[in-house]
Amino acid sequence: MIRMGTLSTRLKPYLLRKIPLFMAMGCIGITTEVFFTAIYDLLTSAVPIGLSLKGVSSIWMFPIYGSIAFFFPPLMKRLSHWKAWQRALVYGLGILVFEYLSGGALQLLTGSCPWEYKTGYHVQGLIRLDYYPLWVIFAAGVERIVTRLERFESI
Repeated sequence: MIRMGTLSTRLKPYLLRKIPLFMAMGCIGITTEVFFTAIYDLLTSAVPIGLSLKGVSSIWMFPIYGSIAFFFPPLMKRLSHWKAWQRALVYGLGILVFEYLSGGALQLLTGSCPWEYKTGYHVQGLIRLDYYPLWVIFAAGVERIVTRLERFESI
């Protein structure tokens, strides 16, 4: 039997240790998303928009990207003996699953999903399967960032 006091005393330090990584990953995720949407619009706009970059994101994306702090490190540990490209493929798949679940949750809670895909190979507007290679690249970068930040944290 697990006593609540014991769980609480072990969970609180864990959560406090993850706050800096949560904040960093939230900022990195939002920045990447804004940059990606700006470049995408620049390349696909039918109307010339000049060289200004105007990307978009949603306030909901900060905690979604920040949650990498809780889910990524345990997965990294479990897959540490795999080759880098194999890990990246699994991470990319995990991101698609998480994107689908978080998008579905936001639809239930708020009535809409901030990214509602209408083009490409999408599944219920929640994920785009043709973005998988981009998520694989993003995940490979995230692994490097998380590794460095966790190393810095333990100093």
